[in-house]
Amino acid sequence: MRTLLAFFIAVFIAAGCLRAISVESDSKPVTHEQFTALLKKHVNDNGMVNYKGFIADSVAFNKYLTLLENHHPNEKNWSRDERLAYWINAYNAFTIRLIIRNYPVESIKDLGGGIYKVNTSWDIKFIEIEGETYDLNNIEHSIIRKEFDEPRIHFAVVCAAMSCPKLRNEAFEAATLDAQLKAQAVHFFNSDLRNDISPDNPKVSKLMKWYSGDFDGHAKDITAYINKYSKVKINDGVSLDYLDYDWSLNEQ
Repeated sequence: MRTLLAFFIAVFIAAGCLRAISVESDSKPVTHEQFTALLKKHVNDNGMVNYKGFIADSVAFNKYLTLLENHHPNEKNWSRDERLAYWINAYNAFTIRLIIRNYPVESIKDLGGGIYKVNTSWDIKFIEIEGETYDLNNIEHSIIRKEFDEPRIHFAVVCAAMSCPKLRNEAFEAATLDAQLKAQAVHFFNSDLRNDISPDNPKVSKLMKWYSGDFDGHAKDITAYINKYSKVKINDGVSLDYLDYDWSLNEQ
């Protein structure tokens, strides 16, 4: 009985993580050139991060985070692409903050517990934007996935792990968002580190399994979606195998 009660408590708490979020804000859209400058300096072309560099540049990094904290997106003043670019950048920037606050660390998973959407590293409530407190799960699941029908975000939000998509060494901006998301998808499916695609024996990232429902309506099935971006095409009717996920830190 005690085990069953604990289970329902965990489910109740987890449901709270996906609550509807409503913030009264009159903020105007921001640009993210401050983040781009830091990414170009501390992230290489393969998406590997110099976390010590971010620590050394903490004054500039905190200035950018303060910009995010003071400008909560709203539908009144922000376009769809301005909001989406903001939230992708926010997820990536605050993930870096979480790592450098706990540095050195071997994996982001080491920073939390093991109950999904309850006490993991992604459930640490350390993000405050115009009075609303968030964790990384709030941003990804309650905002990005819930409000934007855009599966390519799974190749853009980066959780500091080797099997995650590469961290782009420029910030996402509304004016170039579609091209940036396409480039992220192309790199992801043509990266031997994250996928091993062949016509008859494809091994793909577990992201495609975990978020399979997000790709509905964007292709007839997962294979067809992958083939939109992969240079090597998977044959029809071939079963997909899923690679083990490497959670070790994406550090230079």
